[in-house]
Amino acid sequence: MRFLIRRYRSGDAAATLAVFRKSIAGLASHDYDTKQIRVWAGHTGTIWQWDRQRSSTPTWVATPPDDDEAVTGFIDVDENGYIGRLFVDPTHARLGMASMLLTEMEHHTRARGLTQLSVHTSSTARPFFEHHGFHVEQVRHPAIGTISFTNYLMVRP
Repeated sequence: MRFLIRRYRSGDAAATLAVFRKSIAGLASHDYDTKQIRVWAGHTGTIWQWDRQRSSTPTWVATPPDDDEAVTGFIDVDENGYIGRLFVDPTHARLGMASMLLTEMEHHTRARGLTQLSVHTSSTARPFFEHHGFHVEQVRHPAIGTISFTNYLMVRP
């Protein structure tokens, strides 16, 4: 299936937040328990804060080619090549969308002269990033409040 990749717009805030939450509940639930899922999916701030984060960092969204308002995935990357978020709607998982988003973001980082990408990735997304040439630098155990998680610092030159 093909997707249209375009830059994030403020009107995408609610849709990207919904994708974030659906992805955690639908995909990450295989690797994280119910408490972890609830806390992680709820750790977003207000819709205004969410939009401000997406607007202040280069962010791309994926949509079906026939409806550029129906956001089905998104990715962002900061000025240092750190991928803050890459999430896809579970109903569109494993269709190549995440790879398309990553490729679009890579064009942007190369054009800016960045030579390395990094990400703190979940256990769920780790195989995707390994497939795309990232390697684990560190196993991490961050916490949101009293709930801890396992994730991985992954890097790719």
